Order: sequence, then C-alpha cells, then structure tokens
Amino acid sequence: MLGNLVTKTDVLVVGGGTAGAVAAIQSARAGARTMTVESGCQLGGTMTTGGVGFPGLFHAWGRQIIAGIGWELVLRTVELGGGVLPDFSLPCGSRHWLHQIRLDGGLYAAVAEEACVESGVQLCYYEMPVAVDACDDGWVVATVGKGTRRRIRSRQLIDCTGDADVVAMAGFERVRGQESQPGTLQFRLGGFEVGSLDGPMVEDRYRGALASGELAPGDVASSSAAFVSFLSGGGRNAQHVIGADSSTAATQTAANIAGRASLLRILRFVRSLPGCEGAHVIEVAPQTGVRETYRIVGETRVTVEDYVGGRVHDDAICHAFYPIDVHTEEGVKPKQLTQGVVPSVPLRALIPKGSRSLLAAGRCVSSDRLANSALRVQAPCMAMGQAAGAAAALATRDGVSPGQVAYGELVSLLRLHGAIVPEA
Repeated sequence: MLGNLVTKTDVLVVGGGTAGAVAAIQSARAGARTMTVESGCQLGGTMTTGGVGFPGLFHAWGRQIIAGIGWELVLRTVELGGGVLPDFSLPCGSRHWLHQIRLDGGLYAAVAEEACVESGVQLCYYEMPVAVDACDDGWVVATVGKGTRRRIRSRQLIDCTGDADVVAMAGFERVRGQESQPGTLQFRLGGFEVGSLDGPMVEDRYRGALASGELAPGDVASSSAAFVSFLSGGGRNAQHVIGADSSTAATQTAANIAGRASLLRILRFVRSLPGCEGAHVIEVAPQTGVRETYRIVGETRVTVEDYVGGRVHDDAICHAFYPIDVHTEEGVKPKQLTQGVVPSVPLRALIPKGSRSLLAAGRCVSSDRLANSALRVQAPCMAMGQAAGAAAALATRDGVSPGQVAYGELVSLLRLHGAIVPEA
C-alpha cells in the first residue's frame, strides 16, 4: 500500500532543472518554507541529465549581465572541477559558444543539491504531480512517487517543468507551434586523430552512408556539413533527433530511444573508417535533450521584436543574451544580436494569464517562438528561476499573488542575492 502523506509548505517548485533548482534556493534563502518535486534522480535538468554541461551566456559585450545564484553554482562547480573560465573580456563575435562555460554536469548536480540542503529546501526526487487544484490559501498538488502518494498544500506554486505541465493541470493556457525544433543526445567520441585521416575519403564514405541508409537524417545535425568537422568536435552537440518531444513520458521515451539509436549508427560508421577502428564513446548523456515544447500564455509575451530590440520592460527581472537559435532538420544558423543589444525578461511573462499564486520559469516562459529560441538557454533560465523564487517568497510573506509584489522590493531582494536586474 502506498502512503498518503499530507505536507504543507510556503512555496512548491515542481521541476528541479536549470530554473527550478535556482528558484528553490532563492525562495528558501528568502525565508520561505520550500519544497521541490523532481521526477528524476538529480537537479540541473538540461545541464545535467540532458548533458549540456556548457551553460551560457552570462556576459555580453564585455560585461556581465546575468549573475546571482545560478552564477554562484556555476563558479563553485568550475572551481571544484579544476576548470577554467573563458576570458569574457575578449569579444566572441559570431562565435558565441566561446563564452559558454565548460563544467561537469554530475558535479553541478551535487553542488546544486548541497546548496538546496544548506538553504533548507525539502527535496523530493522520483516524484511528480498528477493533479493541481486551487484552494482558499493557494494550491493542493497531488503527487505520486515510488512508494509515496502525497497531497502538498502550498501557498505559492512555481512550474519549472520546462513543458508547463503544472500550468496546464491548473487549467491555464499553454501553446506550442505546429513544428518543434529537433532535440539532441549529447555525446562525445574519441579514439582517433582527425589530422591523420584521409579527409576526401571520409567525406566520400559519409555521403555514401547517408545515401545507403547506414546513417539517417539527423545523425549529423546538418547533412551538408563536413563529417571531418563533426569528428573534430567528437560529435558533441552536433546530432539532431527529429521530432524529439518531452511533453509526455511516451514522447520522451521515443526521443531517448531515437537518440541512442542514432549514437550507435554514428559509432559503428566511425569505427568502419580507416584510422578510426578504435573509436569509442567518452561520454553520453542519460537523456535526449529537447529544445522546444509548450510555452505559457502569460500576462505579457516577449516577442522577437522585444528581444532583438533590447527592450527593457517596466517590470524587468533579468537580462537574457543569446542569438536567435532555431534548429531545423537542415541544421542551425544562429542570428546574432546587434552590437550592444541586451534583451530583458518581464515578471509578467512568468505569470500565467488570469492566475493567482502561480509562476512558471525557464524554457516555458511566455514568448513567441523566435524569442523563445534564445530565452530557452541556461543563463536566462537560471535568472528567471531566481526571480520566480524571490517573487514567490515575497508573495508568501505579504499574503498576495506574485504580480502584486512591490516591484522595488523584488528588485532589492534579487540584488541582495547577487542578481543583476535591468535598469531602464
């Protein structure tokens, strides 16, 4: 028989990923009783389970534009892992990845977990919501986990699932486009020297493998790219899983199976190349990463015009900085921002339209598809998570909804905890 627990908390964060871990830490550090329900085994989401251990972007045009708790966790991880930060004073131009920070995802998960425990967050792994109902003083969230059934009464609720699952369960609108970006299983191959390979032979063999079906569309993100270039990066972040979707258990399962099948095709093909007989997998993520599913319909929506124009919203809670980055079956061609432009994210884009005591942070932020292709990356998701955690903690203290929190107090709390808040 499963237990039937009843738990009370001030702030419940559903999803302990990129945004959720930071939201929980901020809420707890601000004095709110905080719980995190996470369906997986660790914190960090895309950066850990998804294998994207190269977060960005925290700097723009020679200055830091995102800091706070997420930045603190990144610095701790880099230090403990013996890593080196990029030189952010050097312009990266169109090569934005030069300012991404290499870190160990498993170590980041441990560092984030330590920060949660130290701040008093109650962590509930292997648990997920099955029903969300409004009550007089907030929400009742029914969850199920291995050996556990729980009803959590929470005064404030933060959806950090990435897919706006809680928002949908609570009866509020979410949207998605008719098409979605492909996902990627993060992996890295080794055991060969690219410089010693016969480049023309490799390219001929690659074209033949595509034509024969030995390799499938998406095995290399851009079929027109040189395969030698793919090998030079070990295949990291250079594969596409067409149709990858994390919105249900069935679709995430299909994405994982497709990603791993692609990896095996690639590995077997690479080992068939002269000079690559010893090719092997150095690292592979546990889960295929998904770039795009649902977005909430918020009290306002960040448009691509807002984003590329660098609009500073009157309720801005953080900056964002990344090129417009829509992946397709043909590959990706990022569209860089104009020199000096640094976009912002408004609090109202984290509030589902017509809701009370409810926030959503991270990839599902209210935005159009093009703006979302840039807002979805780690640094702005961390910053949105911190803002959501701060707003929820203040709303709990004052007995109001997050949209009613005094903006000046929210800004002061965020800055107290190291965040950078845009100034008009």
